[in-house]
Amino acid sequence: MNLTEFFVDPLRYEFMVRALATTVTAAVVCAVLSCWLVLIGWSLMGDAVSHAVLPGVVLAYILGLPFAVGAIVFGFLAVALIGVVRDTSRIKEDAAIGIVFTTLFAFGLVLVSVTPSQTDLNHIVFGNLLGVSRAELVQVVLLAAITLAALILKRRDFTLYAFDPTHAHAIGISPRLLGTALLGLLALTAVVALQAVGVVLVVAMLIIPGATAYLLTDRFGRMLIIAPTVSVVCAVTGLYVSYHLDTAPGGMVVVVQGLAFTAVYLFAPRQGVIGRRLSAARRQRSSALAPAGD
Repeated sequence: MNLTEFFVDPLRYEFMVRALATTVTAAVVCAVLSCWLVLIGWSLMGDAVSHAVLPGVVLAYILGLPFAVGAIVFGFLAVALIGVVRDTSRIKEDAAIGIVFTTLFAFGLVLVSVTPSQTDLNHIVFGNLLGVSRAELVQVVLLAAITLAALILKRRDFTLYAFDPTHAHAIGISPRLLGTALLGLLALTAVVALQAVGVVLVVAMLIIPGATAYLLTDRFGRMLIIAPTVSVVCAVTGLYVSYHLDTAPGGMVVVVQGLAFTAVYLFAPRQGVIGRRLSAARRQRSSALAPAGD
């Protein structure tokens, strides 16, 4: 197979075109949001919301509603419950997150096991990228557009909240309101990524791109460019590899993202484990040769 056939052959199938569009859309919106999640330290919150939407999706199926409706409702419900447990008891936030998301996720698994369905609801858990319909693709694009628009319009406020919530409060911006808005956008983003990789792997798409970009630059503006770029390249690569190797597409997308992070973790010029040593060695050689040059 030549290079042209490698890239063109999958595009002959409509289901692959829809899968590619869904993957790229999810990759972009997840990567942009992941920049803030990494800076704030909300990795576990991303895990919580992505898993907590499962019972909402199953209940939406039972009631004949779009999956996104149930997912959004339970995403916001999870955020609200975490806040209630945290604010009305001695339980700390990390414990509250663990309690809420494991309980809701387990409830979702129970509903999956007892719900008779012509649709394999396990696809919600593990993803069904190749089965995305036209209606689901439109839904994903609309939710992604809403989320991205909100993130871009309020990026300065969200960035200030991530770096210095005290200063945000001092200039009249409510950190609590910004935090709530970010959590709401997290719930919407989880619904978008749900179509691509399923509940289990959503958290990877929400964290890995931002973490990768964080190791490559110290400037947040650059993070917002690097993260979606890396995420889209990994998503497209993973989908093509899964097609030609006949593997699970959602899983392969996340595997490629993980490999990209590993490469950056090892070889990034400033933050990479090996990259730092190589840079230090070059500086030592330069300093040793400097007197000879004089």
